[in-house]
Formats: sequence, C-alpha cells, structure tokens
Amino acid sequence: MSDGLKYLVYGLLFGASLALIVMVISNSSKAEGMGVLGGGTSSQPQSRGRAGLEENLSRWTGYVAVTWMVLCALVYYLAVRYGWE
Repeated sequence: MSDGLKYLVYGLLFGASLALIVMVISNSSKAEGMGVLGGGTSSQPQSRGRAGLEENLSRWTGYVAVTWMVLCALVYYLAVRYGWE
C-alpha cells in the first residue's frame, strides 16, 4: 500500500478531528436555559434565527462525529492489514 494513501487517510482523520473539536465547542450547552427556572435570567435572548442555527450546528456536529468514527475504524483496519505505524 502506498504512503500517499496512508497520509491521505491520516490527513482526513486529522481534519475531521479538528472540525469535531471546533463544532463541539461551538455548540451551546442545553443547561444554559435552565437558570431561568431558578429565577435567573438568560444572558442571551433567543430568536428564531438563532434557534435554527443551533439546530443546524447540532445536526452537522453529528455528521462530523459519525465521519470521525468511520475514519477511525478505517485507520485501524488499514493499520492492522498493512502494518501502518
């Protein structure tokens, strides 16, 4: 197996890892809105446009997470099969 494929797969895994980290950090916590129940106020008002953005970001985070898991399994398979280090 060529080194080019090895570096391509490792590069894709690295890129997916960075994207997943950024997307998880960008997602707002669901617990942010729970402070309102205790009498606190929300630090940021929610509008419909923002809610749509958060839903899309959450959905795309799931897609990137699945892609990351598939790439991890692929790297493992190729490493065992071809003895990659």
